[in-house]
Amino acid sequence: MQCDTKFDFITRKHHCRRCGKCFCDKCCSKKVPLPRMCFVDPVRQCAECALISQKETEFYDKQLKVLMNGATFFVTLGTSDKSELMVCRLSNNQRYLVLDGDSHYEIEIIQISTVQILTEGFTPGGGNTRAIGMILQYKVPGSEELTQMKFTASEDFSCNRKLSASWLAAMHKATKLLYESRDQ
Repeated sequence: MQCDTKFDFITRKHHCRRCGKCFCDKCCSKKVPLPRMCFVDPVRQCAECALISQKETEFYDKQLKVLMNGATFFVTLGTSDKSELMVCRLSNNQRYLVLDGDSHYEIEIIQISTVQILTEGFTPGGGNTRAIGMILQYKVPGSEELTQMKFTASEDFSCNRKLSASWLAAMHKATKLLYESRDQ
């Protein structure tokens, strides 16, 4: 049990539909949709789980489509000086980051260890920054060493750059959500 309340005939136990722990009515009163667990209608969740479920729902409704549609980047592998223009997108089953250009890469999401979003435009006084690229580190199956890829938004087309910035923002939100769920 998670709640310190003494349960009896009048004070009933309630289970959070996400974590399964027992709470009193007050501690488990949030009703939030939980589609990933096949609950169609909003279900009872503790405050902590409700917050995570709301973030997940927002991610699935907004950012997932952006990630699956993809964007164009200059991709540099490891410490190479050569970069290749590639379309980067999330696979249909949402398990791989797919990069297509002259070369083809599929990086399993579970193998990604760090994602660093590169930004520009920070101004003193709290001005907005915008995403211009990212550095991704991942393990190649069968190897313990980390491989690094650098993604840089293309400077050529303004519409391409906006799409790349949107994709990077969605990727940033995805990694935050992933790291939060790994911590639980």
